[in-house]
Amino acid sequence: MVRAPGLLAALLGLGLALALALRPAGAADCGALGPAERLAFAPAAKTRWLAPRVRAPGPLDPLYGTVRRFLSVVQLNPLPAELIKALLNEPSSVKADEVVRYEAGYVVCAVITGLYLLVVPTAGLCFCCCRCRRRCGGRVKMEHKTMACERGTLMAFLLLTTLVLLIGVATAFVTNQRTHEQMGPSAKALPETLLSLRGLVSDVPQELQAVAQQFSLPQEQVLEELDGVSRSIGNVIHTQLKSTVYEVLASVLSLGQTLQVSVDQLRALNATSAELQEGQQALAPAVQGHRERLLALLQEPGCRGCAEALDRAHALELGADFSQVPSVDDALHRLKGVPEANFSSMVQEENSTFNALPALAALQTADVIRELKKVVAQQPRELRTLVEAFPGWEAAAHWSQALEEMEQSSRPYLKEVQRYEKYRWIVGCVLCSVVLLVVVCNLLGLNLGIWGLCNREDPSHSEAKGEAGARFLMVGVGFSFLFAAPLILLVFATFLVGGNVQTLVCRSWESGELYEFADTPGNLPSSMNLSQLLGLKKNLSVLLAYQQCKQGAVLWTVLQLNDSYDLEKHLDISQYTAKLQQELQKLKVDVKNLDLLSPAARQDLEALQSSGLESIHYPGFLVEIQKPVVNISVEKLAQELERLSQTQGNTVLGQQLQKEAQGLRNLHQEKLLLQQSLVAKLNLSVHALASSAPLLQPETSNVLDRVTHLEGELPTWATRILKNESECFLTREMGYFSQYVAWVREEVTQRIATCQPLSGALDNGRVILCDMAADPWNAFWFCLGWCTFLLIPSVIFAVKTSKYFRPIRKRLSSASSEETQLFHIPRVTSLKL
Repeated sequence: MVRAPGLLAALLGLGLALALALRPAGAADCGALGPAERLAFAPAAKTRWLAPRVRAPGPLDPLYGTVRRFLSVVQLNPLPAELIKALLNEPSSVKADEVVRYEAGYVVCAVITGLYLLVVPTAGLCFCCCRCRRRCGGRVKMEHKTMACERGTLMAFLLLTTLVLLIGVATAFVTNQRTHEQMGPSAKALPETLLSLRGLVSDVPQELQAVAQQFSLPQEQVLEELDGVSRSIGNVIHTQLKSTVYEVLASVLSLGQTLQVSVDQLRALNATSAELQEGQQALAPAVQGHRERLLALLQEPGCRGCAEALDRAHALELGADFSQVPSVDDALHRLKGVPEANFSSMVQEENSTFNALPALAALQTADVIRELKKVVAQQPRELRTLVEAFPGWEAAAHWSQALEEMEQSSRPYLKEVQRYEKYRWIVGCVLCSVVLLVVVCNLLGLNLGIWGLCNREDPSHSEAKGEAGARFLMVGVGFSFLFAAPLILLVFATFLVGGNVQTLVCRSWESGELYEFADTPGNLPSSMNLSQLLGLKKNLSVLLAYQQCKQGAVLWTVLQLNDSYDLEKHLDISQYTAKLQQELQKLKVDVKNLDLLSPAARQDLEALQSSGLESIHYPGFLVEIQKPVVNISVEKLAQELERLSQTQGNTVLGQQLQKEAQGLRNLHQEKLLLQQSLVAKLNLSVHALASSAPLLQPETSNVLDRVTHLEGELPTWATRILKNESECFLTREMGYFSQYVAWVREEVTQRIATCQPLSGALDNGRVILCDMAADPWNAFWFCLGWCTFLLIPSVIFAVKTSKYFRPIRKRLSSASSEETQLFHIPRVTSLKL
């Protein structure tokens, strides 16, 4: 009845601990292995980013906007979709009247150019003939009242026209140079763009191959962890069982120490009792002798003040009788030779054996781990076909080669373009210089003419300044007539090219009409159909593809490859993981060699259990221990006798009392103190045994039961933990492969082959063609055309004004004419022709 409650409590505690430590695999805490570490996959997608080209804002932007608005007025028709469709599919069916109808604005401009070519050179020829006959462009023959007003008006208009010409020619120079400067970088940008597109195409197979090759990353991680999985599982088994095993071993060690202490205390108790009894036998005659002698001395008639000491002498006798204490011989007999085992060494050895469990597990599972490595080292068949089955795998090489050939073949043409651009630039500079020369002639003519007019009243001045001014104006007129035809031809040629580029290409490109045209079925011939060239099941929307590429989408999304390629099929590695799981189930760890209690230790504990220590009557010891060895204080009695010896009148009596006092002191020192120390020692042993003995028997029974139960259940628990940890390990390793599958899915569908270079190439192409090339080109012909048409009023005003700079044949005699003149030139009395 004493063992049952302790055993039940121990089993319940042990069962609770194991229930917490050995939960089912589904609810098990895999904290020892933990979740799969985050694998650092190297990005397979190459960084492709075609830097956008942007024309920096500048002072010419308003001019570019003006030219575009002018061209919008010239070309009011929208993109000729039907005309371009016919031109691409059946060029022979294109009718000239349709082209003329679409180019109506340019036809009108061509008519104006023709009229200019006809009228201005003809007028110049007529003017030249007229000048040769001195019939036009001469001088004012007679001064009249309104001459000053007319002269001032003509000079003002000529100056204004010249200033406008100066602004136009300066802007023409700037735009001509800007066109020339932009043509070189624009020509170089085309091969760079083609190279980027070639990289986009050619890198796709390489990136897919890199994705497939990185399956080695989870493989290497799993192989690395397989090297330590046996020890790891052994550590988990050790960790989950150590609290129970250590607790049991600690209980065994504690009980062994208690056994040693209890046996030592029991033997000390027995030895001390024997010594006390021997001491008591030696002490009793001495105490009795002192008592009798003191009674005799203190009862003599001559003893003065001896009544109190006499009372003490009567009490001088032994108090405790240690011959009455209980016997412990039976318990000593049962514990003879105990402990036979060294519990400390035994527990240390069992701890070492238990702590070696990870190494034991590694040794026992080495063969299985070797087979597991062979399974892991294989590559799933599905991944091997990931690259070959990808859409466009074979076409990528053809596309790459075609782009490379296009890039190589474009370089000679670009060099030719740059060469002709240089010629155009030279012609533009020459003609702009001609216009600038006209402006200089006009300004010099005006300055010299006005100078000559200011000095006319001086009789001593000559008319050379005015005449020189008129001649400069005539030189400007001559240059205007001479170069009018080359100017208008250059303006119309550049206008026809640049205008059509702006209205037909740039405007529709910027508005998206070109993409809509490409998306309309039947507009493009089959040789230009992207869906057919790429082998797609659905028609590809160029506009949507452009917008997606502009947002950074990849070819997987843009080309809708999920309809033609089953990516999940190639990422299915279930057969691979099933083999791994099958091999993991073969892991086994044997813990039957673990012995928690040696046979000698078990015999010692069983001897302690049946020793009967708890049956000893410890109160019997305590009764005698609580009694004094002698009933009175021997020291106080000795002191009292010394005091009495000094107060006695009888010297002999005093000496005898003194001798007895010394004898009592010697008795106290030699025997009483030793006896008292033995009593104290006995007291410690009795109390130690009295407190521990009642608990030893149930504690011993509890420890023996726990050891027996644990030794029987350890193999079962180890098997459960092994199975649980194997599942945790499999989950962890599957996590690495799941990471790889998720990474491949993300790389293929979101990162590989980003088509930003495609949209960037289109945007850069528009910026290069329209913003950097067409805008300065169009601004150049616009400014040069502006100057070319302003030459007409410049010629008219120059011819008219030059008359007033030459000497006048006949002046008005009226002084009032001075008031009508603009500069108040005084009259002269004579005229030198």
